[in-house]
Amino acid sequence: MPRCEQLPPAVDTPVDAVISRMRALDAALHPRDGVAVFNRVYLAVTEAVDRYVDTGRFADAHAAITLDVRFAQRYLAAVESAADEERPPACWRPLFQFRRHPGVRPLQFALAGINAHIGHDLALAVVDTCRTLGCAPVDLEDEFDMVGDLLVSLEERIRDDLMPGPDLLRIADPLTHLLGSWSLDRARDAAWTAARALWVLRELPDVADEFTERLDTAVGFAGRMLLTPLTEPPLRS
Repeated sequence: MPRCEQLPPAVDTPVDAVISRMRALDAALHPRDGVAVFNRVYLAVTEAVDRYVDTGRFADAHAAITLDVRFAQRYLAAVESAADEERPPACWRPLFQFRRHPGVRPLQFALAGINAHIGHDLALAVVDTCRTLGCAPVDLEDEFDMVGDLLVSLEERIRDDLMPGPDLLRIADPLTHLLGSWSLDRARDAAWTAARALWVLRELPDVADEFTERLDTAVGFAGRMLLTPLTEPPLRS
């Protein structure tokens, strides 16, 4: 199938506007706020995507920019809904509800945000992008995979940075067992399958809406489990 139409990115891309909004959030939120923890992670990913665009790493820069912006807009819309005391999507509610809970660790906040954004928002962002560009999900697979690879590499760094204690103590930490039940790779694969399903269902809006609602609920349930309050980590020797 043909690729999405190629358009040269502008010097100041829409990704720059997204980055500005995330930086403003970072400045406004308390560093220990659970949303702030995820926002820092997501900002790092978005900055990496921007560098990839600037250095020509994407075969279709316009498609990559569009996917990245549609993806980010869903997170930013959830933040705005919470700020306006409206109900964000179910996938995001656990993070906003527990964002200040003293028993939830920073790594839990980071991964709960990634869970919501990958598990729910990414599939919808792929469909949004296809509608905008007039292409099918298969035309975005390379861009999808590159953004996903960035997230996977960052997840490894996040776990190293935010997981408390040396390796031997991690074994006894309940956080190790809680997070072992969730995988970004599996979430990314599920998001791609969901995007393809939603694209096929676009001619059946009632079914697509029900599918999206069930997806939102299931991802929210997983996020709530990731945010289970835990005891303090064991002290380092």
